[in-house]
Amino acid sequence: MADFDEKDLEEKKEELSEEETSLKKENEYEDVCFICRRPESKVGKMFKLPNNISVCNDCMHKTMDTVSQFDYQGMLNNPGFMDDLNKNLNNSGYPNIRFVNIADLQGEGGIPNKQKLKKKKPKKEKEPVLDIKNIPPPHKIKAQLDDYVIGQEHAKKVISVAVYNHYKRVATGTMDEIEIEKSNMLMIGPTGCGKTYLVKTLARLLDVPLAIADATSLTEAGYIGDDIESVVSKLLAAADNDVEKAERGIVFIDEIDKIAKKKNTTSRDVSGESVQQGMLRLLEGADVEVPVGANSKNAMVPLATINTRNILFICGGAFPDLEEIIKQRLKKQTSIGFNAELKDKFDKEKNIISKVTVEDLKKFGMIPEFIGRLPIIYTLQALDKPMLVKILREPKNAILKQYQKLLELDEVKLEFDDGALEAIAEKAMKKDTGARALRAIIEEFMLDIMYEIPKDDNIGRVIITREYIEGTGGPVIDIRSISGENPDKLKVIEEK
Repeated sequence: MADFDEKDLEEKKEELSEEETSLKKENEYEDVCFICRRPESKVGKMFKLPNNISVCNDCMHKTMDTVSQFDYQGMLNNPGFMDDLNKNLNNSGYPNIRFVNIADLQGEGGIPNKQKLKKKKPKKEKEPVLDIKNIPPPHKIKAQLDDYVIGQEHAKKVISVAVYNHYKRVATGTMDEIEIEKSNMLMIGPTGCGKTYLVKTLARLLDVPLAIADATSLTEAGYIGDDIESVVSKLLAAADNDVEKAERGIVFIDEIDKIAKKKNTTSRDVSGESVQQGMLRLLEGADVEVPVGANSKNAMVPLATINTRNILFICGGAFPDLEEIIKQRLKKQTSIGFNAELKDKFDKEKNIISKVTVEDLKKFGMIPEFIGRLPIIYTLQALDKPMLVKILREPKNAILKQYQKLLELDEVKLEFDDGALEAIAEKAMKKDTGARALRAIIEEFMLDIMYEIPKDDNIGRVIITREYIEGTGGPVIDIRSISGENPDKLKVIEEK
């Protein structure tokens, strides 16, 4: 009996713990009105109806006023009223008309979890939102970025300092009545140089909500596409609908050059200058109403108010043709005489984008008010051959390491000689798409190897050579040695 009682007690304890956890989860979220979708924090206490339906005071009174011409008191007091009414309608020649019964509405008010708002935690005085001692210093942030991102030393230094200062600012608020302004950033660099990858790596390293949005989908309010507020809505989703957590997050807006002013156009520019103007208040800091769990506002989605004052905005773009604008400006500075600089001096300069100024961005099509709200402007270098070789070999998740891991599962060792890596980098330089070209090249020549190796269990090692990359030979295949002697090297896969 004692054993039986102990088992019962354990089962009851488990049931109670499950109930407690479910109650805690329910208490984290606040009710949303079934009709107007406003949260409880805005409209006050709600009426609770069957099946977890909540209706706010305003909507309940409007509903009662609407049906006041009917005897709604008798309707509410009589439980069988709806069934009798539906029977009478069907008998009187209206078989397809039915009144909605509240009991037929199933689910938690028709509101999925992703459209529920988390309750705001009560604010404690004298306690900062963040602990300044736990924020990693800039040199540690950069050291972690070095493991994944090759080169771009200046960009990594700038982004590390900016993130560190941003969270110091959020943690302290004010210092001796001196308010610290927000330092939004503009990142400029050619395609494939690592702009998006740098921010994605930063998101993994920092325990803060980060949203990555694309400026190409943004349009002026009232047109097809994403509203400007959808950028902040993505951040709220990344913070698990916790408004307080989202208000100290980071937003990266990619392809920012695509919202430049359109030149020589007579049609309405709904995805250009108007989007820049709409983003001004976001960058500066304002209270924005954003939809919860959706991209656009509508009557069926609850809204949350987020203050963007403490949200760090990082904008990035390739800015094609910006180099030509910079060259035109520099050529105007050339003079006449023996010491004059030649006009074609800047044509062969690779890193000319580093000479960018605010005037060049204005000429490109960015409005002055928008650029003024992005005080930190820095550029990323175009990748050269040595950097591409390092990208292939050194990062923690380098593409060569990925293929080596895949072949390890088949108990085959994959090696690349230095000539092969240089040949891959040379091919990537010709494509002129940055690090993105490396994956395409490697996928192409690894196809035959990945296809042939699983056929033969005797293969122990594969060495990729320069000749195989250039198409003049094949890789070196080592057969496993049973006796422990040096294996015979055989060229198995020849040129197709």
